[in-house]
Amino acid sequence: MDFLDKMSRVLNRGLIWIGGLFLAAMILLTCANIFLRIVWVPVQGAYELMGYFGAIAGAFALGSTQIRRGHISVDVLYNSFPAGVRRGLTFLNSLLCLVFFCMAAWQITRYGTTLWRTGEVTETLRIPYFPFIYGMALGCGFLALVFLVDLLRTLFPREEGQK
Repeated sequence: MDFLDKMSRVLNRGLIWIGGLFLAAMILLTCANIFLRIVWVPVQGAYELMGYFGAIAGAFALGSTQIRRGHISVDVLYNSFPAGVRRGLTFLNSLLCLVFFCMAAWQITRYGTTLWRTGEVTETLRIPYFPFIYGMALGCGFLALVFLVDLLRTLFPREEGQK
């Protein structure tokens, strides 16, 4: 389980860096678009690129955010339960999220493959859709990996004194 946890952390750290690069590209594109709109003409396809870059940045941040427990959670009721019930609820939550994000990754991949086979491209820049769709599937898949690690950690908790 330690290997799986470490692998998940390394892969998601890589994705968060790539997502950060897409976010930086969004900032640069916005600045360039504002500047060029003032002095000449706006960047062609800026709206398209902002949407796709934002989707990749968001999808690639999912797993890392889950590892750090950075999502909003309301646990007032959860904390009132005994430890055994909380463990069961954590298991159920991890299992449901694992199944959901595996299915989401699979369906998004199928959709990306359909777009690839049909040759769908964006309207303005004529960029193929499928790489961005596959990127979103990758983000969902790595989030599912994080939920798998969470599920295993719930099933096999570490004893006190273990690494």
